[in-house]
Amino acid sequence: MQSSDKELVQFVVEALVQHGIQKVVLSPGSRNAPFAIAFDAHPQIETRVVHDERAAAFIALGWAEQSQTPVAICCTSGSACLNYYPAIAEAYYRNIPILALTADRPAKWINQGDGQTIVQREVFKNHTHSYLGFDEDSFVLNTSNKNAIQQFLAYLSRSWKGPIHLNIGLNEPLYGLAAFKQFSFEPQTNKVEPTILPDFSVLSGKKIMVLVGQMEPNHPFERLLSEFASWSNVVVLVENTSNLQNELFNHCIDRSLNSIDPNDSAFQPEVLLSFGGAIVSKRIKAYLRQISLYIHWRIGFDFPEMNTFGTLSAQLSQDPVIFMRALLQTSLNLQTTNFKGKWKAIDYKAKDRLTQFTSSAQHLHDFDVFQALQATLEGPLNLHLANSSVVRYAQLFDPIPSVTYFSNRGTSGIDGSVSTAVGAALASPSEQHLLICGDTSFIYDSNALWTSPFPKNLKIMIIQNHGGGIFQIIPGPAQSPLREQYFEATHPHHPGKIAEGFGFEVHYLSEKSKLENTLAAFLADNNGPQILEISTEQSLNAQVLKDFFNFVKN
Repeated sequence: MQSSDKELVQFVVEALVQHGIQKVVLSPGSRNAPFAIAFDAHPQIETRVVHDERAAAFIALGWAEQSQTPVAICCTSGSACLNYYPAIAEAYYRNIPILALTADRPAKWINQGDGQTIVQREVFKNHTHSYLGFDEDSFVLNTSNKNAIQQFLAYLSRSWKGPIHLNIGLNEPLYGLAAFKQFSFEPQTNKVEPTILPDFSVLSGKKIMVLVGQMEPNHPFERLLSEFASWSNVVVLVENTSNLQNELFNHCIDRSLNSIDPNDSAFQPEVLLSFGGAIVSKRIKAYLRQISLYIHWRIGFDFPEMNTFGTLSAQLSQDPVIFMRALLQTSLNLQTTNFKGKWKAIDYKAKDRLTQFTSSAQHLHDFDVFQALQATLEGPLNLHLANSSVVRYAQLFDPIPSVTYFSNRGTSGIDGSVSTAVGAALASPSEQHLLICGDTSFIYDSNALWTSPFPKNLKIMIIQNHGGGIFQIIPGPAQSPLREQYFEATHPHHPGKIAEGFGFEVHYLSEKSKLENTLAAFLADNNGPQILEISTEQSLNAQVLKDFFNFVKN
């Protein structure tokens, strides 16, 4: 099999392969045809064609997150690359390694009235770690360019990972073929920075709160954190998206804070150790922003300037496992107060009350759905949560054993929820995946259904709550007379009908009495419908949630 006849294209493709990229999501076009030819011909590259560039980029994001390897996306010139931007931003704030490879016109034709051209150079500048551009008119295969692309691609394997952008200007003709060429690259070694540990003695005798945001499953860290949580001075707060499970942790932050007086100093930490990415809970952010902390250490490699609570003392750029292991080897007196006991008592009481809560509402509402899911879902399962109300409802319940939780919390946007789940399912065809999303998220990303073949190991549950569930829950828009017109995306139709147009079999549910049996059957039948649409009564959702918090409050 022959490759593209363009030396620059073959050079780029071989460099990508040598830096661990073996998956490429391509979107059809002409200017990127040489790359399509070269990727298809390379024996170490697996390609996937996705027509919609926005969906393609989110599919690559899900694929990279699930496989823990960098994935490339490749598109034609012009406005096509701009559709990558939402996923690029999400990958940037989630530290997911994505290579955006954008084909371009030669530089001499930019802004000269040539068709399908925009200024693509550094178009993702604010949300990528590095940019590199080559132009076929000026490219020379020399040591300087080899070093340039090696240094550029090294960003994909750094401790602080994220997206990078490679822009290639190509001349016509674009479809020529030639034999494979051989390229040699000098081996690269990543510089390992020495780990500098803080003075742990300053923690002795202090009330310590550990707060963990979004994180990939990390069993060594989980074990060490569990050991740390055994000390009475330490409370560990996690969310489902933290993917850390232990009885010593407080798993449902909002459920705990619901029963705590924010001015009660007995519950206020003196030290905060924060790990991981985004925190879903707005309550914990508000709570910590009004507390004067003695110390706040943020541990991790990404975003050293990030100061979420306005209390940061130091950013410790090191692996959480190394940090926790060193901390546990230090002789500290952390048995001086029943700080953990106070927080866990609140947690246990709320958990007991949760099992007793039922709503008198006759119609189906959002809380019903998540309560039924909690009783029905079983692992192993990869559970993808769309943003807005879906991810927030999920945080009210303890994580389910052997379930791994995913959500696009980097930018917390509704775009790309379906595509990201599709990419994750494609990356792990032997594992089961379930996406729960609202009607607006589903409609917004419905071009993900265009993926062919669509992964059979992915089921989708659409909650048709008429678009605005979140705006009835959060203060401000809930009381605004403009809510329905400007804030909510209300529509009376069934989003599942869109899926039917793509050839999917869709099951519809609106009766409360059938919820548990329908959910169980839907989840158990791998050969049945892949999509279930559940209609809930929008006008009830906010009141039922309010009733829940009042009921579980101590």
